[in-house]
Amino acid sequence: MDVQNLLSHFTEVPIQKGDFLVREGQVCKHIYFVKKGMVKICSCNEDREFILRFFPEEHFVTALESFNDQTPSHFQIKALEDGIILKLHRDKMEKLCKDHHEIETFFRKWLLQIAAYMVSRLSTILKDDAGTRYKMFLETNADLMQRISLGDLANYLGITQASLSKIRAKK
Repeated sequence: MDVQNLLSHFTEVPIQKGDFLVREGQVCKHIYFVKKGMVKICSCNEDREFILRFFPEEHFVTALESFNDQTPSHFQIKALEDGIILKLHRDKMEKLCKDHHEIETFFRKWLLQIAAYMVSRLSTILKDDAGTRYKMFLETNADLMQRISLGDLANYLGITQASLSKIRAKK
């Protein structure tokens, strides 16, 4: 089964900038596919936001731990642009995986990609300085630079906007 066939089982939903697909503390019951627009997955505390990742078109996204364990999410998924998402309920995904081995294989491979990305992201946060993280973001996500705010970029890099301005001024 190809991705388009899989997506035929999803429900299309329009989104507007600022909409939440999942809020912190809410149990995530869907896997989403960004058809048009962009979302971010992030976590907030009293005074800071930490952005884990940006998801533009053609990406699947969910609050994985919450979705898998059916526990309250530590993250939120928020629309950065008006757009269209497709969503698949967890129960429907389970049934599809049970009935179609190729769908189960697809989701297993997707989970492995997520795990690999998270290890890479954590490694970068722990070992690289902010300037190196900025340079790596530009190299791998140049197409997103016109679509995200400098505040969101700073939050993704784990620095203040003032620090980001200094890094950008050096380039």
